[in-house]
Amino acid sequence: MTGNTLPVATGLSIDKDWWRGAVIYQIYPRSFQDSNGDGVGDLLGIAERMPHIASLGVDAIWISPFFTSPMKDFGYDVSNYCDVDPLFGTLADFDWLVERAHEQGVKVIIDLVLSHTSDLHPWFVESRSSRTNPHADWYVWADPKPDGTPPNNWLSIFGGPGWQWDARRCQYYMHNFLTSQPDLNLHNPDVQQALLDVAQFWLDRGVDGFRLDTINFYFHDKELRNNPALPSEERNDSIAPAVNPYNHQNHIYDKNRPENLDFLARLRALLDTYPAATIVGEVGDAQRGMEILGEYTKGNDRAHMCYAFEFLANDFPDAARVADVMDLVDRVAAQGWACWAFSNHDVVRHTTRWGLDHAASRAYALLLMCLRGSVCIYQGEELGLPEADVPFEALQDPYGIEFWPEFKGRDGCRTPFPWDGKLQNAGFSPVLPWLPVPYEHHGYAVAEQELDPGALLHHYRRVIQLRHDHPALRNGRQSPVRAEGHVIQFEREQNEERLFLAFNLSEEPVDIKVPRGEWQALGQDVNGAIPLDGWLHLGPWQPCILAAV
Repeated sequence: MTGNTLPVATGLSIDKDWWRGAVIYQIYPRSFQDSNGDGVGDLLGIAERMPHIASLGVDAIWISPFFTSPMKDFGYDVSNYCDVDPLFGTLADFDWLVERAHEQGVKVIIDLVLSHTSDLHPWFVESRSSRTNPHADWYVWADPKPDGTPPNNWLSIFGGPGWQWDARRCQYYMHNFLTSQPDLNLHNPDVQQALLDVAQFWLDRGVDGFRLDTINFYFHDKELRNNPALPSEERNDSIAPAVNPYNHQNHIYDKNRPENLDFLARLRALLDTYPAATIVGEVGDAQRGMEILGEYTKGNDRAHMCYAFEFLANDFPDAARVADVMDLVDRVAAQGWACWAFSNHDVVRHTTRWGLDHAASRAYALLLMCLRGSVCIYQGEELGLPEADVPFEALQDPYGIEFWPEFKGRDGCRTPFPWDGKLQNAGFSPVLPWLPVPYEHHGYAVAEQELDPGALLHHYRRVIQLRHDHPALRNGRQSPVRAEGHVIQFEREQNEERLFLAFNLSEEPVDIKVPRGEWQALGQDVNGAIPLDGWLHLGPWQPCILAAV
């Protein structure tokens, strides 16, 4: 079956721009729902819980990797791109999941890891066997310096050198992550074609797009030049923890290479042969992330949107910070399209990271749905889950094990999803899960929140619906975001709809002046502030949306 003949999925209309302003729900499959009692979540578990996902009103799900893998990095080390790891089920299970999602109007995005594979992938097994085999040039190999040390100073995000010695070839191979995750050589056109074939395989199975892991890591500098040092004042820990020397370099040669754009154009051309497929790229760069986002999403021959890290950092998003981020977008990515997120599977959950109480969580949930761009929410975010405290002896994440205790890794945001606090393991699994379910998470479970009209779960449903109901919020123009004290203000506009938005991002009440014109309060069930004589009184953490009349 070719892209030109792919049937439209049941329940989904053909809208090639559905992604623009969409709300995407990220699922970490190991931790969503265990359907077969082995303590690990799986694809049938996701299908079983599709009613909950659909009830949120999201446009799509993004499923983190479920491909065949030795699981040294929990699926981000792929040994077979075109099959499902038995831990998660079968290809038939995946087909059933896609069918269930499409029946309920939810599109399916899967996580493709194209920059590297597992060292158990057949491509690498052959590549390392000799310097003359058919796959010899499919990975990044280099001779040592005369003194036997690695060819340059490139580092791994997971700690240590970015090179690993291989005695079979008497050469080093490059790895941006674990030593068991060798980097593919996309300078080789055969590698590019193989990866395009992988994308086509999944598109032909009915997926609606891809989240591209580490999209700016695909190419390396052919000359293997050393990365320059990064001044200490320019370092930040948005990509790697502060204790990692990876932050000491300006990564201009081991990633962010210009050749990336040509490959993205080839991938985009493939997706454009399908009715409505999309690309969400993950840009991992601490210095130029937003600038690269602008480059990679500009025009119609690159990624549709890129995942933004600005609100995944530790910096608290007070009014000044939010205004600065939006100003950065206007300056370096005005022609691009961001996909915003507060939490994901790699960072401390934002309720803990930012110390949010219930009122603040409600305000930031609405703010996320009001920003120009698309949106990702991470499983459990709709419940307000705090970060779990996983003891060292229960850790699974190699990143946390390497840098403990200064950095505890990513397991705290990956613990199993709580469905029913009255059940064993909060309804995730009848047996001991792969990570423990924190006792305090039982009180946040879906079953408990469904019974509480004031629960955060219902608020997320309302704010997502508000975004869908108002074109100006989903896809409208956005004025410059202004910060005045603790309040941010901006406008969204689409066709005849004009909205004024204000958010008090503090615990202190404040009065603000409303722009001239006639306004009426919008979405009283999510904000509640009403203008009076040209003024608004905003209580602690209170937002307000006004519609021009």
